[in-house]
Amino acid sequence: MASKEGGNGTVGRRLAYVFPHALPVVLAYLVIGIPCGVLEAQIGFGPLLALAFSSTFYTGAGQFMLPQMVLAGMPLPTTIASIVLVSSRQLLYSAGLAPYLGKGSRLDAFALAATVTDESFGVNLDRFAGDAGWDVRDGLLLNLLCMSAWALANAAGVLVGGMVSLPTALMSFGMTSIFVCLLLGQLHDGSTYVAALVSALLVLVCKLADLQGAAVLLGAAGGVVCGLAWQAWGRSGGIRS
Repeated sequence: MASKEGGNGTVGRRLAYVFPHALPVVLAYLVIGIPCGVLEAQIGFGPLLALAFSSTFYTGAGQFMLPQMVLAGMPLPTTIASIVLVSSRQLLYSAGLAPYLGKGSRLDAFALAATVTDESFGVNLDRFAGDAGWDVRDGLLLNLLCMSAWALANAAGVLVGGMVSLPTALMSFGMTSIFVCLLLGQLHDGSTYVAALVSALLVLVCKLADLQGAAVLLGAAGGVVCGLAWQAWGRSGGIRS
C-alpha cells in the first residue's frame, strides 16, 4: 500500500494512498449511475444539468426517486418531502464520523460531512477506526472521488438515454434494488422491522383509498415515527429491541 508520509505527502501521494480504498465504490457508482442518468433523460435532463445536479444533490436514492415520481405525476411537495425523508439518513452518517473529525480544519470537516453517502461512510469509518494515518483530508478526497464518478456516470447515462431507446421499467429496477439493499441493511432490530412494516401498510392503505400522491410521504413519515416510538419504548423498559 502506498505511503502518505503521515498525512503530509504531496497531492500525488495522497491520491495514490486514497484511491485504492475508493475504487470499489467508484466502480459501483459508474455502473449504477448510468441507469439513473437514463431515467433523468426521461424528464428532460441534459448531460450538463445531470452533471451539475449530481455534483450538488448527491444522493443516489433521491436521484432515482425524482424522475420516477415526476413521471408518475406526483405533486411537487410530495416529491420534495419524500426525497428529503429518504436522504435524511445521511445526517446520521455525519454524526457517526464526528468523533474522527476534530483533528482536521472546520472547513475540511464540513466538506467531508456534506459529501458523505452510504458507501463512502462505510469506507471512511473503517479507515478512521483501523488506520492511524487516515485523516480528514483523506476522507474528503475519497468522498470527492466517489462523487465525481457518480456525476460522470449520470451525465453518461443521460447521453445514452438520448441516443438509445431503453425500457424505463428496466432502468427503474435500479431504484428498486437500491431500496431493497438499504432495507436489508437496516433490518437489525425491532424498531427497523416496525418502521418497514408500518410504512408498507400505510402505502397499501393509501393506494386502496386512491391517495396516490400522499402514499409515499405518509408511508415514510408514519414508518419513521412508529419506529422511533418503538425504540423509545424499548429503552424505557417496554420491549428490548
